[in-house]
Parts: sequence; C-alpha cells; structure tokens
Amino acid sequence: MSPHHLALAAAEHACTLLTGAPGDEVPFWALVWGPPAASVYSRTAKVHETIGDHRAAAEQYALAATARPADTYARIVALDLVAGAEIHLKRGSIEQACAAWRRAIDHMDGVRSVRTRKAVSRMRGDLARFRASGLRAVAELDERGREFLAGT
Repeated sequence: MSPHHLALAAAEHACTLLTGAPGDEVPFWALVWGPPAASVYSRTAKVHETIGDHRAAAEQYALAATARPADTYARIVALDLVAGAEIHLKRGSIEQACAAWRRAIDHMDGVRSVRTRKAVSRMRGDLARFRASGLRAVAELDERGREFLAGT
C-alpha cells in the first residue's frame, strides 16, 4: 500500500473512531485543537491537499470550518476557510475562492494574530493577478484585505 493510501486510511479511521460511537469519552489528544470532528476534517484536508486531491481538500476544510463554534474558535475557523480558498484558487475557481476568503475575513473581525495577517497578505498577493479582470468580488475583497491589514 502506498504512503498516500496509508495516510487516507488513517484519516478515515480517525473519522470513524470519532463518529462511530457518539457519547463515548473522547481522548484528551482529540480535544487539543477544539472539537474533535473539526480537527479530523482539517487534518484530513491536509492529507488530501498533500496527495493532490484538491476537490476533497476544499470539502474537508469547509467541513472543519463549520464544525467549530465560530465565537470560540474564530481564528481557527478563519484559517480553515483561508486554506479552502487557497485550494479553490489552485483549482481555478476564483469565485469560490473569493467567497471563502470573504467568510474568512468575516471571522477575523476582532482577531489579532500573525497567522491571520499573513493569510490576508497572501490573499492580496494571490488576488493581484485578477485585479485587472474587473471582477467585483476581487476588488471588494482586495479592499477588505487592505483595510484589515491597516487596522491590525
């Protein structure tokens, strides 16, 4: 079995363990990054991204973002959404990328973090090649990013 298949099998096994017996006590390690399901989705997304399955990676990042309470884990939710946006961009889906980045910036309101600043800076760099396209979503998102960086 290839390393990619082993990694996917391990991710699927983790998901099965966390969803297979609701009500069972969750091991401490599974609670370190918040709700266990969100952690599994996020890690599974990274596995899919590493092996080049960008469609599945984007789906898993979206699941991770919705599986965490946004008020408690705003930064992590935002970073999962950013990761999903970056995957959408790799797939050539600028509209989906903009939608995910827009949701990510919404979650960043009040968050002060080096990682979120870097994510917004990367986003603005990624959008640079689309600025001349006339896409309103790109212009609005670029402006929100500029304002976010100016305010943090």
